Amino acid sequence: MIRDEETDLHGGVKKSTSADQTHEPVQIKEGDFILVDYTVDLPAEGKVIDTTIEEIARENKIYNENEPYEPALVVVGKGFLLKEVEKQLVGVKVGEEKEIVLPPEKAFGPRDPGKIRVIPAIELSRRGVIPRVGMRVEVNGNIAIVRSVGGGRVQLDFNHPLAGKTLRYRVKIVKILASNKEKIRAIIGRRLRGIEPKDIEITERNKTVYIKLPDSILVVERLGIILRGIALDIRNLLPEEYESVVFSVKLKLKERKPEAKTEAAKTEAKEKQG
Repeated sequence: MIRDEETDLHGGVKKSTSADQTHEPVQIKEGDFILVDYTVDLPAEGKVIDTTIEEIARENKIYNENEPYEPALVVVGKGFLLKEVEKQLVGVKVGEEKEIVLPPEKAFGPRDPGKIRVIPAIELSRRGVIPRVGMRVEVNGNIAIVRSVGGGRVQLDFNHPLAGKTLRYRVKIVKILASNKEKIRAIIGRRLRGIEPKDIEITERNKTVYIKLPDSILVVERLGIILRGIALDIRNLLPEEYESVVFSVKLKLKERKPEAKTEAAKTEAKEKQG
């Protein structure tokens, strides 16, 4: 998913369709929790750079097996997508598709020659970095792309990779999430990918939301940080609903086996069939 500050992909919500809506299509408004399918391309280059649709990702050779391809959660006006994209989604109806073209000034800005620097290669080699063209490196807390290497010097570009480019979004509104439980499941899915919504148990009491997760999450790296992120998302996106979040894990100690029928039960069943 392409945001104002970085490029990444969506994740974690179960695919749904507009057929799930029980009422006439409604218009999107700011603050709505929605699921969207989208594809982003660079019209001038004929290049797709991001999508929520697996078939399109494979066709354009950007498929990533570690990413889920399914509708992405967007809370309109909260920076889940570029600001101008979310602004133009307001008023679109569920089930509709919209094409949004963003010139550089409404996307990642024009390229700034002042953000291109040349430094001695030894500055990077001292840090154990062997610069290669196209490599991303961190310098003084800022990310740059190596544009050229030669003569003991390295040219670094601190512009955003999409600066100066026109972006085209093709967005389809798949669903509006109405209940708090739907919204929380979608929030969880963004950070804990691969969990089926049915495996997440959610209850509410006295401004506290209780979230019970399957034991499969116990192998997730940096789990504590992820859970804290989920709690902060709930606080920031549903500030009027909850004051605290409690997480727990459901451990399956053993699988239940079907109970063997007693002889009396077998006889009774035969009599009923007879």
